[in-house]
Amino acid sequence: MTPAYRAHIGCARFCVLATIGPEGTDCSPRGDEGPVVTIHDDRTLLLPDWKGNERIDSLRNIVRDDRVSLLFLIAGSNVAMRVNGRAKVTADPEIAQRFERQARSPRSVIVIRIEQVYSQCARALIRSGLWTDHHDTTSLPTVGDMLNEITSGEFDGARYDAEWPDRAARTMW
Repeated sequence: MTPAYRAHIGCARFCVLATIGPEGTDCSPRGDEGPVVTIHDDRTLLLPDWKGNERIDSLRNIVRDDRVSLLFLIAGSNVAMRVNGRAKVTADPEIAQRFERQARSPRSVIVIRIEQVYSQCARALIRSGLWTDHHDTTSLPTVGDMLNEITSGEFDGARYDAEWPDRAARTMW
């Protein structure tokens, strides 16, 4: 990893993790209040597995097929960084404790061995206006709306949405 790649990835608080499994591909957003990954060395990244939707699709896929890709985005920057490599999941408490937040550690850490790292063309980010065109999202369906819809009204989506801010604050780490 070059110094420029290291600097960019070291500043990214968000990335998308792509994995491969028997059911197909999976793409999972990952974020943190500081750098989303820790650069262990020029060939290794550490990605904490913080609480999410509890599906563990990415972890299950990595155990079965170690190929992964990461796409790093930094708000305001039109540089997208790509990493392709091989990963393993570790629950080693010593490694997990390196990421402790609010007296909690991630359940596991994804250890990524870098095979390729490069920047992506900025055209897609520029065309989309991702960082400059702020859209009104108030008319978009909420997660509660979606869950209500897929359960034919059996799920109380309004309650889910109303309780979400407090639930997220209590379970962030």
